[in-house]
Amino acid sequence: MPSLQEQYDDAMFDFSTANYDSAIAKFRSILAGDPQNFDAQLSLGMAYYRKEDYAAAIAEGHKAEKLRPNDQLVHTNLSLFYMKSGDKKTAEHYGLQARIASWKENMVPPAPGQATEPELQMAKPKAPPVKYPDMPWKKKQPNRPPADGKEEKKS
Repeated sequence: MPSLQEQYDDAMFDFSTANYDSAIAKFRSILAGDPQNFDAQLSLGMAYYRKEDYAAAIAEGHKAEKLRPNDQLVHTNLSLFYMKSGDKKTAEHYGLQARIASWKENMVPPAPGQATEPELQMAKPKAPPVKYPDMPWKKKQPNRPPADGKEEKKS
């Protein structure tokens, strides 16, 4: 029997090839074995949305919301589902919830000098060279006569 990840990958392949009925059946099979599988729950709602079954998409979206109530993607999907079903007021509510969820994710910055993913860590500045090279344009210029052609008298 294939692992849950292999089943999920197979279901996502069906989803990506617009074979939504097969994808829905596979997502349901995954959820029967693991009811807490957030990715399968979220994908199931999106598969119903693509089939234009907005009531089922909303129902599955709310199940995903119970698994992760503060997830931005859950609220974004629910906003989309409600908008397509014609309920603009509820869609706006979930759109706002998605924005709030994104703000909550950014509230706690990572520890100084530590990125969550090392590939995304900021580049560290290079140490300046010990001796700066000569800059001829900054050397003091010899005294020049004034622009009007008259020399200055020294006392």
